[in-house]
Amino acid sequence: MKLKQISVPIENDHDRTYELTKALGEKGINLRALSLVDTGYYGELRIRVSDVPAARQVLMQKGIPAHIDDVIAVEVEDRPGQFSNLLESLREADITIKYAYAYAGINSGKAILVCCFNDNDKAISILSQKGVYLLDEKALSMLEAA
Repeated sequence: MKLKQISVPIENDHDRTYELTKALGEKGINLRALSLVDTGYYGELRIRVSDVPAARQVLMQKGIPAHIDDVIAVEVEDRPGQFSNLLESLREADITIKYAYAYAGINSGKAILVCCFNDNDKAISILSQKGVYLLDEKALSMLEAA
């Protein structure tokens, strides 16, 4: 169950991040997850949003370059060692992680990991076989609303 994420190379400038997030908010697009990484003068903004096509349109209208990536979201127990357990299953199959970010549900005892692997399809297959709970858009939206 691959999900869509928007990746934006962005200047390390508080005004640019503000401009981008404000434009999305004004169009009623909700940020579901966000990761902003510093790489020098530029950073990489990765966002999961409530409406990917609408967000992409807003960015195009603003002249902000962006691309859509496939990611996987998994739900795990919010306790130490869960991420390394997940990666251990994939290591054996020579699947490497490109990047990840996570957030924990408030009072739920669960955490959601958003990951991109060198082979997302193979990762999905292996994780499914291991009984890892993979989230689709509907399940993720319901969890985020709770």
